[in-house]
Amino acid sequence: MHYQGNIFRPPSEAHSILLQITTGCSHNKCTFCRMYKGSRFTIKDDATIIADIDFAAAHCKNQNRLFLCDGDALILPQARLIKILSAIQKKLPWVTRVGTYANTKSIKMKSPEQLRELYEKGLSIAYMGLESGDDVTLTNINKGADSERMIEMGRKIRASGIKLSITVLLGIAGLERSHVHARETGRVLSAIDPEYVGALSLMLTPGTILQDAAERGDFALPGANAMLEELGIMFATTELSNGYFHANHASNYLPIRAKLPKDKEATLQLIDKALQGKVNLKPEYMRGL
Repeated sequence: MHYQGNIFRPPSEAHSILLQITTGCSHNKCTFCRMYKGSRFTIKDDATIIADIDFAAAHCKNQNRLFLCDGDALILPQARLIKILSAIQKKLPWVTRVGTYANTKSIKMKSPEQLRELYEKGLSIAYMGLESGDDVTLTNINKGADSERMIEMGRKIRASGIKLSITVLLGIAGLERSHVHARETGRVLSAIDPEYVGALSLMLTPGTILQDAAERGDFALPGANAMLEELGIMFATTELSNGYFHANHASNYLPIRAKLPKDKEATLQLIDKALQGKVNLKPEYMRGL
């Protein structure tokens, strides 16, 4: 495989074929993230991409999932994406799921018909970073979209048949707006109604704007109990018709795997017990990005 720079993928794509068709991130301005700071956003040439598909055809026959890297492969022109997906269908017929990262900009650039065409060509799931449903927080972290746009684009890609997995960040609003962030995020998640929600806990990363703000005293990261309160409010205000709400990432203090709506009450009781000190939280040394 012709990998360039660092390769990132969602936790659920740990065992997938990683096909890098772009480098970097087309936005690359979020204050909390430095994943792609050393990478310029580029689209790889077709010959390299097809060569990597051929490599996967020869060496990855036991992997039935494939993830299109890097930060926002969906932004490729439609004709090029269709060509890549067609090659995957032809040369990797055992692959049953193809995924990609997506953001509101790339979703907006695709018509409903184009998104449906991508779905019919095998694009099965998209991962979108919401981070927060609070417009003030979205502006502060330079996300590039407000909550209204997040809802609009989330619903748009869902309508195509592509499953949607949304990431939210506990702690991203700091202490001051923690509860507002939690309620507003629940509101936006409910409005989009994705198949999957993944809640991660913010861990400040050296070299980011947010880390610098914390060192100056301009940002206060909530502690374990405050993040747990935030999770409880967010979970209580999230209504999914038939979706999963997971908070089992390595960064989280309390692992949660819930199917909504059926597991809602039991999960709220678990969070309440943890806040009362009746359930042990993950120690700091065991947390990771």
